[in-house]
Amino acid sequence: MTGRKRQRASLRRQQGSETVEFAISATLLFILLFGIIEFSVALFDKATLTNASREGARTGILFKQSPRDLVAEDAAIEQAIRDYAEQYLISLGGPAEMDISITRSDPNMLPGSDVVVTVDYPYQFLVLPGFIGTLGGILELSATTTMRAE
Repeated sequence: MTGRKRQRASLRRQQGSETVEFAISATLLFILLFGIIEFSVALFDKATLTNASREGARTGILFKQSPRDLVAEDAAIEQAIRDYAEQYLISLGGPAEMDISITRSDPNMLPGSDVVVTVDYPYQFLVLPGFIGTLGGILELSATTTMRAE
């Protein structure tokens, strides 16, 4: 075989290998890209939950009503949290389902007593739910804020 014939035979054997290499590397790059996007959204939602719990705790220490009505106060705290979360939380599956717990060191809320607000949110993956779903599917995000009454 001459040199030209060997070259042509070699080229025929390699034909299509670039396409296969691109398909493999592009798949990995897209998974990496969407993974970065997904975890960036999760971190943003974590920061949003932290701010929402701060809004709730701030509402709890400033809520002034005479006589004290803890049910109305808890409702105001939860509403402040839900309003903030509704405005900023990235949740493509509709309204966010959050568990909110409120504890007080003193039910009378004398100056110096604490209000502790905890918000738990099951983050469901948005971009790669099927792929990440096999790894667990839901990431539990939580934020706790403690504020002292003024």
